Amino acid sequence: MKVLHVISSGGMYGAEAVILNLSRALNRGSHRSMLAVFSNLSNPNHQLHERAVEEGIDSHLIACKARIDRTAIASIRELAIGTGADIVHAHGYKADIYVYFALRGVRLPFVSTCHTWYDNDVSAVLYGAVDRFVLRRYARVVAVSDEVKRRLLKAGVREKAIHLIRNGIELRPFDDAVPSFREDLPLGSTHIVGLIGRLASEKGIDIFLRAAALVLIEFPRAQFVVVGDGPDRDELERLIVDLDIRESVSMLGHRDDMPSVYASLDVMVSSSRQEGLPMAILEGMASRLPVVATAVGEVPTVVLDGRTGVLVPAEDVDLLAAGILELLRDPAKRTRLGVAARQLIEEEYSAARMTADYLGVYSEAILAGKKAGERRVDSHTASQGNVR
Repeated sequence: MKVLHVISSGGMYGAEAVILNLSRALNRGSHRSMLAVFSNLSNPNHQLHERAVEEGIDSHLIACKARIDRTAIASIRELAIGTGADIVHAHGYKADIYVYFALRGVRLPFVSTCHTWYDNDVSAVLYGAVDRFVLRRYARVVAVSDEVKRRLLKAGVREKAIHLIRNGIELRPFDDAVPSFREDLPLGSTHIVGLIGRLASEKGIDIFLRAAALVLIEFPRAQFVVVGDGPDRDELERLIVDLDIRESVSMLGHRDDMPSVYASLDVMVSSSRQEGLPMAILEGMASRLPVVATAVGEVPTVVLDGRTGVLVPAEDVDLLAAGILELLRDPAKRTRLGVAARQLIEEEYSAARMTADYLGVYSEAILAGKKAGERRVDSHTASQGNVR
């Protein structure tokens, strides 16, 4: 089976990790995974394309010079037909809309994965509404969480068309990874607490920094690191100065050595205000890290309070700090939670399981497309008979 993934990527985040994990697993078998990545005139980002090429995954850039670019629509159609794709898999609202218009009238099934929606501003609300309208025309739609599934149903997507597939990851890269930046931190640093995520409001990084200021009262030699890029970087750097914690916080930006990043940490934190099921949490747990996370979205399905991590309410700086302190004080608990976290990921969140689930969705979509084509042929034949 040949699968063409289409995405407008803003960097290496959760959806991109899913695409790479799925592509690796498909290409190891009898299938072939290909990528089509938008090269947007405004704020282009080719990290996913470059990573795919480095790994030997067939990837193509789709030039897009405007919000609605007919040339990009034609390019997707030509690429899908020219590569002999059996199915096209869209990721994100822009890809959903472009793929729908590109493949209308083409007998090629298309599916979408809805990773999550953030209705943070007027444009996001508008695009989300258009996206959910278009998704009603998709052969199959994958939701990565129960919350996303509920929103799809509310938007009018047929329940029969929706499949719940939780994200999965490759486990091998996180085995025996070597710490990558401990030696770069100030001499005498004790514990390293990290957050991995896009620098945007929904990730609650400001809450993490305020909690760090409280933790430093008891653990003044602890170090806090933030890995990722995004639109709020300048604002967060100003907050670090205002909190007077510049000597204890490192903003590391984008990293290509994530297994080694996780191996460098003692505790991982997710302080999101909104979330689906973040890949960073799954990867941290695969690295045997104890996680302190806010109880939002699907996070409580993996971070089981007291069993695989520590859960705290969203937007609560004091309780987030208390959760971090709880683990810094108790190394035995950190080890116990980390071992249980890895076991849960091995059992329920592997890339192999995710790939098998997606192959089932692809097969369903292809079969549904064939049946729809047969119905159109039968209807046309019947109408011709009536004319005669």
